[in-house]
Amino acid sequence: MTDLSMLAQSAKAWPFELARALEKRVAEQVKAGERAADAPVIFETGYGPSGLPHIGTFGEVVRTTMVRHAFEVLTAGKYTTRLICVSDDMDGMRKVPDTVPNPKSLEQYLQMPLTTVPDPFGTHSSYGAHMNARLCAFLDQFGFKYEFLSATECYKSGRFDAMLVRAAAKYDAIMGVMLPTLGPERQATYSPFLPISPSTGRVLYVPMKHVDAKKGEVTFTDEDGTDVTLPVTGGAVKMQWKPDFGMRWAALGVDFEMFGKDHQANAPVYSKIARILGHRPPEQYVYELFLDEKGEKISKTKGNGISVEQWLAYAPDESLALYQFQKPRVAKKLHFDVIPKAVDEYLTFLDKFPQEEAAPQLENPVWHIHSGRPPQWSSPVSFALLMNLVAVANPTDVSQLWGYIARYAPGSSPQTHPLLNELAGYAMRYYRDFILPAKTFRAPTDQERAAMADLADRLRTFPDEPTGENLQTMTFEVGKTHGFENLRDWFKALYEVLLGQEQGPRFGSFAALYGASDTAKLIDEALAR
Repeated sequence: MTDLSMLAQSAKAWPFELARALEKRVAEQVKAGERAADAPVIFETGYGPSGLPHIGTFGEVVRTTMVRHAFEVLTAGKYTTRLICVSDDMDGMRKVPDTVPNPKSLEQYLQMPLTTVPDPFGTHSSYGAHMNARLCAFLDQFGFKYEFLSATECYKSGRFDAMLVRAAAKYDAIMGVMLPTLGPERQATYSPFLPISPSTGRVLYVPMKHVDAKKGEVTFTDEDGTDVTLPVTGGAVKMQWKPDFGMRWAALGVDFEMFGKDHQANAPVYSKIARILGHRPPEQYVYELFLDEKGEKISKTKGNGISVEQWLAYAPDESLALYQFQKPRVAKKLHFDVIPKAVDEYLTFLDKFPQEEAAPQLENPVWHIHSGRPPQWSSPVSFALLMNLVAVANPTDVSQLWGYIARYAPGSSPQTHPLLNELAGYAMRYYRDFILPAKTFRAPTDQERAAMADLADRLRTFPDEPTGENLQTMTFEVGKTHGFENLRDWFKALYEVLLGQEQGPRFGSFAALYGASDTAKLIDEALAR
């Protein structure tokens, strides 16, 4: 056992807590003879390809990747691991998305498996294949290490056959789990098997007239009124989504899966199905769902959230990974106004990491975001400070900001600080789209005017090399000199009169970045307005 794996035994970060539970599970299975000692440990995530991958897809894969890495460190490489991403592409198409070309042309394919629906974009063999390609491209852009599995291919290739035959043999036991979860009307027509109609190609939600456990066959009434007998193997049928969850766990030997709170009530059902099929349910982790700016649950249908693409237009993906890492079991607002704070928190954690001992490093989010190898470079300028620089410098190009930045952080350049260069571009976009439209400047009171004029004079004649600290101290002194009982009111006045907003970064840091003389000029212009 390495020093790092020993530290991981007591690390409190939630990926390590899950990793320790998973290690215990695997050790118990090996001891009981339920698995080979060298069998890979399987992590799984699922994806519904009826729509595009979204922020929930990113969150599930990035969080699972964090647990996978924590497990590998904890066990010091004792086990091989695999992360499988399964696309439920054999599901019937329930409705035609409004976003596809010529949606009416797809209405004739409703309830057909997504992998038999033609691709409206004309680039792949089916709608399901198109969406699967979009998923893989989405995951690849973040560098995730995963294996993609198509549910259709698993059903048709025989990968699920053994479990499907066992499900036929255990049909009554599965029905015993499912029926109590359904209403009377649904109970009358329910079947865990969904046959694919030989006459129409649609996924049928019909009761079974007979289940032959020995032959692994089911008999049902097809849409044309005839009774049809099909094998449960070879892709002739699929399973209802709840039994499918448990069957997939059993067929793929899944050891760990996490899912959103909307699955929490059904998790015991998935586990019971897996046990019926002879597989110990995987370790599971339920995370909270995100809320919109009004505190309401985010819905893909409503479009009331923020997409990955929208987040990445204003911030690096590491900031989004941090937001996913922090308090996964707490419902959090996911809207544009959380982005700046997430960026600056990421920078803070990145700055701390090199100064920390090994044990605290394992608790630092950047260790988990970067799989134990966070970059050494950070940003000497915060995102909030950059946005305020944008507010007063009014640049048309990032290069125009670098004169201020290089003076504030000597020796820095786009080449030596690529993250800072990216952040400058993000700050310009975020300021333009969200801060500028909400700006409201106000006139100063007589007390504020006198204090600001004094501050401008002191900035023009500042005797020392300006730094964030000494300029902040001087600004405090000016506030005290002019009788501000609560210095927060003094700084709030600076932000409202000079920047048109109620709050901002440390004023001294802003003045150091923008320059003492330029800040004095900014005050003069504001007082003359």
